[in-house]
Amino acid sequence: MKTICLYFEIHQITHLKRYRFFEIGSDHYYYDDYANEQAINEVAERSYIPALKALIEMARDNGGAFKVALSISGVALEQLEIYAPSVIELLQELNATGCCEFICEPYSHGLSSLISEECFREEVERMRNKVKDYFGQEPKVFRNSSLIYDNEIGGVVASMGFKGMLVEGAKHILGWKSPHYLYHCAENPELKLLLRDFKLSDDISLRFSNSEWNEYPLFADKYIGWIASMPENEQVINIFMELSALGMYQPLSSNILEFIKALPVCAKQKGITFSTPTEIVTKLKSVDAMDVPYPVSWVDEERDISPWLGNVMQREAFNKLYSVAQRVYLCDDKRIKQDWDYLQASNNFRFMTTKETGVTLDRVIYDSPYDAFTNYMNILADFLARVDALYPVDVDNEELSALLTTIQNQELEIESLTAEVEELKKELERAGHGGLKREVFSSNSKKSKKHKK
Repeated sequence: MKTICLYFEIHQITHLKRYRFFEIGSDHYYYDDYANEQAINEVAERSYIPALKALIEMARDNGGAFKVALSISGVALEQLEIYAPSVIELLQELNATGCCEFICEPYSHGLSSLISEECFREEVERMRNKVKDYFGQEPKVFRNSSLIYDNEIGGVVASMGFKGMLVEGAKHILGWKSPHYLYHCAENPELKLLLRDFKLSDDISLRFSNSEWNEYPLFADKYIGWIASMPENEQVINIFMELSALGMYQPLSSNILEFIKALPVCAKQKGITFSTPTEIVTKLKSVDAMDVPYPVSWVDEERDISPWLGNVMQREAFNKLYSVAQRVYLCDDKRIKQDWDYLQASNNFRFMTTKETGVTLDRVIYDSPYDAFTNYMNILADFLARVDALYPVDVDNEELSALLTTIQNQELEIESLTAEVEELKKELERAGHGGLKREVFSSNSKKSKKHKK
């Protein structure tokens, strides 16, 4: 039986302001609050709110037969908290239907997976906890920024306990294979891979309202008919896109939401179901390993990382930012930590691309990639100076590594002591010795303090 895995991603740009060279050292606030508020309210009104209401309606009207997956970046969640809390309320309402799975992605929507495993792990765990706090779900499936993936990244994700990962079904990694099967990571077969069908996904997110498209107008019965006509043994159809495709890229006047709402009805008539990513990776068996030696993404025709790191400017900014990663990791300054998240966001590097793709790139306040590079580097210069003020450059990497090792050892010791306390609690509860319980915990408390010293 065929099943559709429908997934939407939520991420919003944190707009940087015009930042001049002479402001370095005197102005430590880098953001255009007006542009951020205007942008998030626009996308909420035109896309997120009507789209989420449609998904909630679909979940309630189809008696559990319709299922959907969502992910949201931490920086987008922060903006929604400030400017559009009603979107978060709708996300929680959708979660309450029991038909939505929230999956995890990097907090910053950045590119740390390409350069720093330590940074990558830290922000993924932070986002994992955020999802649990907001929606009560423990994410079991992971989605990297812009679906960036290779064998090494897959190995790291598997080691973090994820059971599945969303990956672009790029032609150059599939070869003759079909994206309509479940695959697994070449480095760790425990991590299952769901490959995006970019044609079916882009038919909705990019082409739906294009009157010059040879399939225009597209109706739900025709779309489901394409899926039903696929070979019988091709069981998994992964349709992944940004939520903003519904209302922004494809305007509501194009009847995009009516099309989406009709999909479960038409699918049921053809015997096609909807499944969440976790249901697929736990119920189906992988047919083969997917070998991806070089990073792939869902952006541009090449499906690689060139949109962010394809020229000298991008690589210079990227390497300069991550040159202070260990120092940022050590600090406890909340402003530094927040700026670090916002400066990591992948769109900062995308604005610097000189690549001709045939697709218009909105550079927002920037006139050119060189303008974007100059503005970002001015901000980065100020940020680096602030980090260096906390941890001067004369503190070499060996000393930083020693500090990090000490911190990690302390964390492990605390975890060990916590586990010991929990085990003692259980033993004493089983024994039922109330007086002994107080005595042991008093002794253990002293031991914990001694360890900390």
